[in-house]
Amino acid sequence: MKRTEYLATKKVNAIPRLPLEGNIDLTYRCNNNCRHCWLWLPAVSPEQKNELTFEEIRRIVAEARSMGCQKWTISGGEPMLREDFPEIFDHITRNSLGYSLNTNGTLITPRIARLMKRKGKKWVALYGATADVHDHITRNPGSFEAFQRGVACLKEAGTDFVVQIIPMKDNYHQIEDMKKLALSLSPDWRIGIGWLYLSASGDPKKNDEIRAQRLTPAEINGLEGSGFSEHETCIRPGDDRLLTACIEARRDFHIDPYGQMSFCDKIKDPRLRYDLRKGSLRRCWDEFIPGLSEKIRGGREYLENCGPCRLRKDCSWCPAYGYLEHGRFSAKVDYLCESAEERGRSREAFMQGNRRYYQVGGLTVQVDSDLPITDTTFHPKFKHFEIERPGDDIVRISHHLYLPDLDVRDYGKEVHRKPPWAIFKKKDSWIYAWIGSADQVVRPKLIAVFNQDYTRARIYSKDIENYQKGNLLTLSLFPTDQLPLGRVLADRRAFFIHSCGLVLDGRGLLFVGHSEAGKSTVVKMLKGQAKILCDDRIIVRKWPEGFRIHGTWGHGEVPDISPDSAPLSAIFFLEKAEENELIRIKSRQDALTRIWACLIKGYTADGWWGKILPLIEELARDIPCYSLRFDKSGGVVDLLKGMKEAGPGQNNP
Repeated sequence: MKRTEYLATKKVNAIPRLPLEGNIDLTYRCNNNCRHCWLWLPAVSPEQKNELTFEEIRRIVAEARSMGCQKWTISGGEPMLREDFPEIFDHITRNSLGYSLNTNGTLITPRIARLMKRKGKKWVALYGATADVHDHITRNPGSFEAFQRGVACLKEAGTDFVVQIIPMKDNYHQIEDMKKLALSLSPDWRIGIGWLYLSASGDPKKNDEIRAQRLTPAEINGLEGSGFSEHETCIRPGDDRLLTACIEARRDFHIDPYGQMSFCDKIKDPRLRYDLRKGSLRRCWDEFIPGLSEKIRGGREYLENCGPCRLRKDCSWCPAYGYLEHGRFSAKVDYLCESAEERGRSREAFMQGNRRYYQVGGLTVQVDSDLPITDTTFHPKFKHFEIERPGDDIVRISHHLYLPDLDVRDYGKEVHRKPPWAIFKKKDSWIYAWIGSADQVVRPKLIAVFNQDYTRARIYSKDIENYQKGNLLTLSLFPTDQLPLGRVLADRRAFFIHSCGLVLDGRGLLFVGHSEAGKSTVVKMLKGQAKILCDDRIIVRKWPEGFRIHGTWGHGEVPDISPDSAPLSAIFFLEKAEENELIRIKSRQDALTRIWACLIKGYTADGWWGKILPLIEELARDIPCYSLRFDKSGGVVDLLKGMKEAGPGQNNP
């Protein structure tokens, strides 16, 4: 077998830096005057004359599209305050594959509601469960009634939308009632921003108002519930170039109402925004934004505070928040420090009952869940693999018992579709959608989001009843854990193979074959005379000292399993026969072909073959391989016991 017969790979180091998503604020004017808002301008404001015209927006959208922009987020202020909003919305949504729209809902008319039927995300903000609280937050009498009229227009038009609850100090006492109201209005709702950043204007009076509406750290963590994942950060340890990693990672951009563009909507420093009225979007994206990479340094303030902070994994700080809070990108935000401390304490307490560790193939599998993990959550077989403390090499799986509100366009580029799975690639993530026998990704029963190397997974499922019933047969809720773990193992010079594994006199013996090959039969005959690792799925891993076989929980007829491992001494390819016979395979090509036929492969094999083919070539070269013909008499046991062990270098030519 020549490697070129099976492998043709192209190495891709990174997703090209393209402006794939645009964010545009049409105005900062708003008919509401919310107590927490950091951007607000009155509905009638002098700044209106400086807002981008429809023609300017058309030019920007056309240029962005020519550069690869596929999706737009439309926001404000209240974008519908603009008289030309219907024309702008119509044009943007006709010239993109997807969109999101943020609105307070009070200005939605039947015409706008019909336009909003176009497939995309529509977020409608809710500030209270009753008119008195809602209107107190918005400081706009009648806003609650106007919100309800807008929602009625959407429902009348058959337009789907998401109710976004905006919690703060003066409405927090109604949080449960707001949830109930949101659910009565739409099957899709969510809780929005958890903490409030200060005004972009730097107005002291406005900032005092915002601070007064901030929830306590304990209240914020209560809203987050079980979402105790580590905060994503673009900050690189020991590097005080505060914007570099973020700029390199982003594939989106932001344009304010006046044509000022940057890489993030929180960036309000005029030095870091580009005037599209004086230049092109292409020049901003290709030259101006990359040129900001080295512009902001954190210096001593950052390197002695946020940079090395032990709370980073629980903290949502970023340089833009430091600027909004103190006018310095390097400044820490005490409120976020307090929130991170509280979050860390809550996370540790939560994980006492909602986290378990398991070992397999030299990996630690960390499983977290929204609901408590009890002794009956997973099948008893996993008890053999459960450990108290994690090892150094960890795969993290987080279970969330709800489905995120995703449009099919949010999944990314489709790379595989064969029921029951549709698989997508989006930036540095892999997204698996369980579609069953359906052809379309509409409401998948399970969604899994993996990072690039599959060491982190978020599994989303609404099947709470099945979870609470317990006795789950996999840790990932996939039909088999081989799918996610197989990709991780490839990076560690390891793979799953259809086989049973035994330890006989300290030697690891691997019996290879598909279903009905006789793996369980061999195990039954050797039971009591050899240690059983598993009768159906084994991990083969190349360690510095050589190949070892590792037990797994993926057993067949025989439930005996073990997390143990042993040095691999011989490989046997099973053949049922009328007599027992052990035949040495002298052709390395023959051994390699037989191994290859029984490998357990994932749905997307890009890059996988490039790692596994050289590995199985080494395996066929270094480990003696045999054809094991056997009957049911049990005579094969004596045959195996009497077999002489082949030493290194005695293998197939």
